[in-house]
Amino acid sequence: MAKRKSEEDHLAKAKRAIITAALPHVQFDGWSETTLKAAIVDSGVDAGLAKLAFPRGAVDLALGYHFQGDADMRAAMAALDLDAMRYSARVARAISIRLDLADKEAVRRAMAFFALPIHAADGARALWHTADAIWESLGDTSRDYNWYTKRMTLSAVYSACVLFWLGDKSEEGAETEAFINRRIADVMRFEKTKAKFRESPFGQSLSRNLGGFLDGIKAPIAPDDLPGKVNK
Repeated sequence: MAKRKSEEDHLAKAKRAIITAALPHVQFDGWSETTLKAAIVDSGVDAGLAKLAFPRGAVDLALGYHFQGDADMRAAMAALDLDAMRYSARVARAISIRLDLADKEAVRRAMAFFALPIHAADGARALWHTADAIWESLGDTSRDYNWYTKRMTLSAVYSACVLFWLGDKSEEGAETEAFINRRIADVMRFEKTKAKFRESPFGQSLSRNLGGFLDGIKAPIAPDDLPGKVNK
């Protein structure tokens, strides 16, 4: 078991080295095979090990960069005193940290890359992965249909925040911070409205009628995509 963990750590170290070396090349060649080849040379990682790290080439390199940001965000959130923050502030903070960890040009290039039909599914998986990582960093333990609705809602909010952030030229991203807070406030108001509806006579009746159906919807016990892990 110890040997397996050592091999995984070695592979993770190689991935990070290649991703770091790739960023300067992404500015010019995007998330491409050209970038990957240059990054392997610059990082000094063995070509065979690089193939294990990114078996599908450029698409796994782009996903690796994205998943690495998610993992780093989770580590940063784990170091915070979340109990001292309001829940809405925790969500906003997680989004802010995730954006702070990203390189704008790398993200801009990734959006163009994942917009291609052949990579669209991977792009959607990356977005869902971030929403899942944020909720888990906040201690979300929901296993019913709320597991899905929370991530769907946050995926939409995060996407809007990324688009705003890419065009933000304000000092230290002040306008992005304000935008994030507005979007989170909108979501919180929506959640309060849903709660009031559930408490109403009609809402309670609807919940009883749909209860059996909704109770049957469960989140995956062990999601395939773990933060920082690139599936082969």
